[in-house]
Amino acid sequence: MELWEFADLATPWCVHVVVTLRVAEHMAAGHSAIAELAACAGANRDALGRVLRHLVERGFFEEPEPGRFTLNDAARTLLDPSARLGFDLEGIGGRMAHAWSTLLGAVSTGKPAYHEVFRRPFWEDLDANPAVAATFDALMSPAGHGPADPRVLLHPEDWESVRTVVDVGGGTGALLAAVLRAHPHLAGILVDLPRTVARSAEVFQDAGVADRATAVGQSFFDPLPAGADLYLLKSVLCDWPDEEAVAILRRLAQAAQPAGRVVIVSGVNPAERASPELLMLVLVGGKDRTLEEFRHLAEGAGLAIQEAGRTPSGRFVVECVPIAAG
Repeated sequence: MELWEFADLATPWCVHVVVTLRVAEHMAAGHSAIAELAACAGANRDALGRVLRHLVERGFFEEPEPGRFTLNDAARTLLDPSARLGFDLEGIGGRMAHAWSTLLGAVSTGKPAYHEVFRRPFWEDLDANPAVAATFDALMSPAGHGPADPRVLLHPEDWESVRTVVDVGGGTGALLAAVLRAHPHLAGILVDLPRTVARSAEVFQDAGVADRATAVGQSFFDPLPAGADLYLLKSVLCDWPDEEAVAILRRLAQAAQPAGRVVIVSGVNPAERASPELLMLVLVGGKDRTLEEFRHLAEGAGLAIQEAGRTPSGRFVVECVPIAAG
């Protein structure tokens, strides 16, 4: 493969553009002539045709005759709602795409440079742009990540001793709803920012658990609801640098005193090397961590690892308990 092929930015940007313009949806609705597609998309006919021909060369779409484009198997994947969330330049997909231009700044300083493009750090940008924030919440929900899996404990029988579970940073409540539905004896509390938990009522209602679920709109850097048996933290720590990660874990340790448990789902890697995934670096300065790296953070926050391993569904989780005060 030629060096330029490794650095090809044309193809991913073309995908972003056709997703944003809903080209695949227009084709699925029966439009194939480039004039029709351009009119439906509100695009320039010649420019859109050039984009589509580039993608045809890369295996997306087909051009059975000059000026007529159709879907193929690769292009049909763009009809999936998760593709829209991940690639639409007008939502969170656009934020992620443009953030890659700040990689040099992030590598040079070790800190996210997202503000170089969007004038604010990532989380502040979401607060200032509710429509983009809504697409971020959707990307984090089953629409973007698939159905929530309630199998988050290493030993499923441990649920029998749990009465109250708190999902910290749980978004719009998909995971908590799945856990409550799987275990009818549980009551649950969802903790996330007010703009996010505001969308949880429908999730709980649809799951049939609204009478057992409570939503608390707050930051997880503030004191958390105390005294629950189990605290879940899924796909949160990887969004934060070490200092903030310790602050989150400290709040969990305080809330779980004296006998609660904290279960970390995703963001901790059992291998000697954590994932090199870079998106969290450019967006927020976060990262996956090895088990030993996490152990160091947890102990600094007042948590001790009780057990780590894979659940029956194959997910790697870490179960912690508060370190006794004094």
